[in-house]
Amino acid sequence: MSFLDQEFTDNNIVITKSEDLLNWARLSSIWQLSFGLACCAIEMMATSASHYDFDRFGVIPRPSPRQADVILISGTVTLKMATRIKRLYEQMPDPKYIISMGSCANCGGPYWEHGYHVLKGIDRVIPVDVYVPGCPPRPEALLEGLLKLQEKIRNERLRKTA
Repeated sequence: MSFLDQEFTDNNIVITKSEDLLNWARLSSIWQLSFGLACCAIEMMATSASHYDFDRFGVIPRPSPRQADVILISGTVTLKMATRIKRLYEQMPDPKYIISMGSCANCGGPYWEHGYHVLKGIDRVIPVDVYVPGCPPRPEALLEGLLKLQEKIRNERLRKTA
């Protein structure tokens, strides 16, 4: 039986580690910098719409990289856009996270062989935390990717061990 199953009768105090509290706060209010590049952006917008309601997970869209925690790369990344994405990534404060959405952002998609102008995966430019597969992935897949990112944040340590 967990202590949460018991009735709080005295002082209603919950005791936890500060690290767990900070991780819970960070994973519950993820500010997203949307970067829709192609057809995956339509699915990303559908995820933010009322039917799937991305906001209920604490994901709030932000227009500035200086206020964002996560950048959501969705769609085909051309070599010309890759430098802009890297610049936006560098402007984000730490800790920062990347979700790569769709096979074009993950590995170049159908352009991987003959598209001379397409980057063969966004991880060649910036580090990716969660890959969401699909062409284009459904909103449910993006929601699962978000849950995986939240699980990663939940298990992070604030202090690095040697």
